[in-house]
Amino acid sequence: LTGRVPTPAPPSPPESLLDDIVLTHSLFLPTERFLQQLHQQYPWGEGAGLRRKRAVLAVLLHFLETYKGLLQEEESAGKVIKELYLLIMKDTSLYQDLEDEILKLHQLVETVELKRPPPNKQVKPLFRHFRRIDSCLQTRVAFRGSDEIFCRVYMPDHSYVTIRSRLSASVQDILTSVTEKLQYSEEQSAREDALILVTMASSGEKAVLQPSEECVFTTLGINSHLFACTRDTFDSLVPLPEEIQVVPGDTEIHRAEPEEIANHLTAFHWELFRCIHELEFVDYVFHGERGRRETANLELLLQRCSEVQHWVGTELLLCESLGKRAHLLKKLIKIAAICKQNQDMLSFYAVVIGLNNAAISRLRLTWEKLPGKFKNLFRKFENLTDPCRNHKTYREVLAKMKPPLIPFVPLILKDLTFLHEGSKTLLDGLVNVEKLHCIAEKVRTIRKYRSRPLCLELEASPSQLQTKAYVRQLRVIDNQNLLFELSYKLEPGSQ
Repeated sequence: LTGRVPTPAPPSPPESLLDDIVLTHSLFLPTERFLQQLHQQYPWGEGAGLRRKRAVLAVLLHFLETYKGLLQEEESAGKVIKELYLLIMKDTSLYQDLEDEILKLHQLVETVELKRPPPNKQVKPLFRHFRRIDSCLQTRVAFRGSDEIFCRVYMPDHSYVTIRSRLSASVQDILTSVTEKLQYSEEQSAREDALILVTMASSGEKAVLQPSEECVFTTLGINSHLFACTRDTFDSLVPLPEEIQVVPGDTEIHRAEPEEIANHLTAFHWELFRCIHELEFVDYVFHGERGRRETANLELLLQRCSEVQHWVGTELLLCESLGKRAHLLKKLIKIAAICKQNQDMLSFYAVVIGLNNAAISRLRLTWEKLPGKFKNLFRKFENLTDPCRNHKTYREVLAKMKPPLIPFVPLILKDLTFLHEGSKTLLDGLVNVEKLHCIAEKVRTIRKYRSRPLCLELEASPSQLQTKAYVRQLRVIDNQNLLFELSYKLEPGSQ
């Protein structure tokens, strides 16, 4: 790689430079080719240079430590790693000088599963599809493209079939499974009345998915669904009835203390944040070779952030009593304050953004009943989330925090996008090392945020488990038109 550097880079420790390359190489070199180049750099024969062997071994060790579970999805890369591993293990000249490194390599290769898991492994539920309490109470684990999930695909008449599918399945694979369930003949599927796959939002917005698209499950909106229909029935598709009953009544948020709800929000979002592999941030923004197959955990967290925003509006607008609604508004501001205290800036931002939804901010009578102390506190929160001067206030607060903490993840993606679009990856055919270093530095901040475990004392009492289940399976209205409709019913004259 040294021959590809356009200009001398600022001096940096070898470990940092190595980390830069491992984290960002997919921007200019696919992983399989990267490993093949590494394989070619390994000198043959026992008399070959020890220094170069040590360098190759150092890169391989760092690569394996960084990638870990992602290699399950990289079969061709795994094959190259195996070949290089066997080559190194046969090189007896290394055993005396590099005994510790050889032992570490052996342990890493044993730990990192280079083969795909067996097809009969347990099917994982996506958190939006939790309906059983025991499922939603389980600790979250990371998703991989080869994981299998259950998913409903609806028909124009709102009947549905349940299919079992890989998370990374293409639209064509999903349609094949649906066709088999519906027992369509091959002749039917080949004719013009062949099925197409459509995403349908609760607002009625719909889009046809292309057969080659992958990983559509994790990119669906909060209350969006998949529909299978023929092209001539596409225009007649209507969304499912609202999953949440628009009936006023007390939900769990009215019973539970704000500390309980805030702590369970932080605990759940920490689980989701920990599930995201640091390379997902790179792939999400730069559309790397793995594409969307390996950004599922990041997309689920982004989806959850949107879900919390709509949850705030949903709960307030389903509260008919003005007194209760003002009390709930006060409780939500308290929840935001406790999330900030927990250093859960994702939940903090989501609640504040939810309270700033136009359907909520127009409720003049509700806001007027809020005590002055909480009005002032909310103004401070608005200042903290103000995007002016590139989120200067938020960045200053975040810089003073020590791990563990949960950042406002969408802003990290915005920063990475700015780095990507603001400079070229290649300059005159050579790698822009400065850009790679800036990207890697941003990824290393995520590593720092998660460098210590989160310690929250959560009781296991029945009421706490009830709150935990409520927080982990929020039922929300994400249709902005419906939110406005509810808002105007509550306070018709407010502006």
